[in-house]
Amino acid sequence: MERKPDLHDYRDVAENYDRYLEVMYAHDDHLEIFREFYLDLARRYGSNGVVDVACGTGAVLLYLAERGVDIDGTDLSEEMCRVAGDKAEQLGLKLNIFPADMTVFSSGRKYSLAIIARSGFMHLPTQELQEKALLNLREQLLPGGILTLNTFDPWPPLQAEQMRTTPEDYTIRLEYVNSAGNREKIWNAITYDSYTQQMYGNWKFEEFDADGSVISERVRPLRMRQTTRWEMFLLARLCGFEVLDIYRGYNGDKEDLKDISTASKYRSNLIWILKRKD
Repeated sequence: MERKPDLHDYRDVAENYDRYLEVMYAHDDHLEIFREFYLDLARRYGSNGVVDVACGTGAVLLYLAERGVDIDGTDLSEEMCRVAGDKAEQLGLKLNIFPADMTVFSSGRKYSLAIIARSGFMHLPTQELQEKALLNLREQLLPGGILTLNTFDPWPPLQAEQMRTTPEDYTIRLEYVNSAGNREKIWNAITYDSYTQQMYGNWKFEEFDADGSVISERVRPLRMRQTTRWEMFLLARLCGFEVLDIYRGYNGDKEDLKDISTASKYRSNLIWILKRKD
């Protein structure tokens, strides 16, 4: 399957990624809680090496490395890897950070923990690619190794709203100051295809000068797949994993794996803890 360009492939996005994420998650996904969650997982499961898959610009990777975790990083985006590598060098860290596709990568070593933070897994746009990634990640883990990844509980009211929009129906997402010191607004237009379970559309970046005039406008594509929790259970079993836990966000709240009603109670960011079955 030919891969199409994604939001994260562009240099301007990679260079400003940390800046706008800080604003985006200022209230509902505090960075320190997010990082500490993965540090706890690394201390619990990562004694024989950790790999941060879809590492982006290194939010988890660098935080764990600074605290003594033996960790490698990889991302499909060469631009994201470049930024992460520059940041590691500035911190005096010598890390193995390499661009690679999670469906086929191999670093030449095995790990006891693989991390796919935030929405990295959801950027695989088909079930075929998700299955391929899970099978490959299983091969990169030691016997009994742990894989953690995120999905969202699909939320029907939001899906219905997105099904009525087009990739050009922009709404404001946030405003921040970019790496050039200029104010920038991010707009996004996302639609949903219930047949493919894909969210797709565009992010538009408007950059302003000191007088408030638009000096640049850039449109970047985005495509993600929403995977139901029951589909995730089946994918895990099919690909040789056992579901150990599901966390609802980064505060340590666990789902009851036997209580199917929770899917309709919460609009949740689900963090899956999967164990390689041997």
